[in-house]
Amino acid sequence: MRNLLLFFHLAGAIFWMGGMGFMLLALRPGIAATLQPPERLRLLADVLRRFFRVVGVSIVLLLLTGGALMAAARGQGMPLGWHVMAAIGVVMMLLFAHIVAAPYRRLHRAVAVSDWAEGARRAGQVALFVRINFALGWIAIAAVLLWR
Repeated sequence: MRNLLLFFHLAGAIFWMGGMGFMLLALRPGIAATLQPPERLRLLADVLRRFFRVVGVSIVLLLLTGGALMAAARGQGMPLGWHVMAAIGVVMMLLFAHIVAAPYRRLHRAVAVSDWAEGARRAGQVALFVRINFALGWIAIAAVLLWR
């Protein structure tokens, strides 16, 4: 059962981290160079809408499986890295909630009314917060692997 929980925990983390990597390293630079603001921002808003659904599922998986793995290990003493990873994960989830509730919602609204300057500003904010979350994700991965 532990291995199954670990599999789903890793799957949630891989989808979230992989999606952030794709957005930051492939999607944004690629569309920025080839599309005009209306098309670029519409595409970005649509891709983010779909990606954020995947992140929502990933967060549920991470919380359920991480909680179950930590509960199962309670009497055995958990490595410090697990606690660090869990704390960083909660910060990442809160930052994700902020991204969706504020800059992404405003990006979506700006695209709906064709306010391309505002849309570009909000897309930049989304990218900044995603960069922060991406860095935090790598720190969490390092913590769990290095503090055993």
